[in-house]
Amino acid sequence: MNSQFAADVDAGLSKSSKTLPSKYFYDKKGDELFMQIMALPEYYLTRAELEIFTEQTPLLIDALGMNKSQHFELIEMGAGDGSKTKFLLKGLLDQGYDFDYLPIDISGNVLEHLVETLQPELLSLSIKAQQGDYFEILKTLKDSHAPKVVLFLGSNIGNQSDEQAAAFMYSLGENLAPGDRVVLGADLIKPVDVVLPAYNDSQGVTKAFNLNLLTRINRELSGDFDVSQFEHAPEYTEEEGIAKSFIQSKVDQTVTIGAIGQTYSFKAGEKVHVEISRKYNKKVLAGILKDTDFNLVNTLKDSKAYYGDFILERSASES
Repeated sequence: MNSQFAADVDAGLSKSSKTLPSKYFYDKKGDELFMQIMALPEYYLTRAELEIFTEQTPLLIDALGMNKSQHFELIEMGAGDGSKTKFLLKGLLDQGYDFDYLPIDISGNVLEHLVETLQPELLSLSIKAQQGDYFEILKTLKDSHAPKVVLFLGSNIGNQSDEQAAAFMYSLGENLAPGDRVVLGADLIKPVDVVLPAYNDSQGVTKAFNLNLLTRINRELSGDFDVSQFEHAPEYTEEEGIAKSFIQSKVDQTVTIGAIGQTYSFKAGEKVHVEISRKYNKKVLAGILKDTDFNLVNTLKDSKAYYGDFILERSASES
């Protein structure tokens, strides 16, 4: 049994406003469902950022601000399958830049698959996969003193509250030197009729993805959730700019989780908050960056202005 999983579930379901951590979406089935989500017609995020990386590669390379005559490190936090990054990597190689590509991920399997995918396509690419926590790895990389570009794509920053995102960016800045740059991929604030379908698709894949969390609790923690008695309930307003996902109880019911030894009561219509997806504009980004040493130096958007890759530069600390 995963004791941390059990502790996190108990803590979340014991709150007056119940929650479950989104990181537990990603078991084998969850991974498969999320891959399906990214291919859905309603899920514009992946296509929008891919457009930037394929159609604006020269502009993106220029925005990195690197010198062809100086070796640098291109670091990607959470590289996934590298489907977007490979266009940037190929562009850099074709233009004669001297760099190492250092993808960071907690999963060795993800990194192994990434290397196996990229190496045959980009034979001259220097890949130095780094398994572990983002900031622990970045601390070790500081010793190289090479200029650095950090990629944090996929609007992963949006899965954090503004306070958490600000702390994350502060910690990232602490591990970089003045002049280093970050490419921060972020979904932009848009009307509800564009955003909400991305989290409530017509095929019900997102619903299955969210409810799979209850199935995982049943399997790994001996829970007795009747998944059919819960539904997927997303919310979004353009004014707030935050998409929220909930699992909602259809009826009054109780659920016992054997591994925890606790029973939890749910009222009809009661919501369990499972995920946020913050949308950004320059004002929101400025609020997150105000106590960091990052300055916004450029922004690249897709053709519909749905998505932005913000180019940030680490300035010298004033302290």
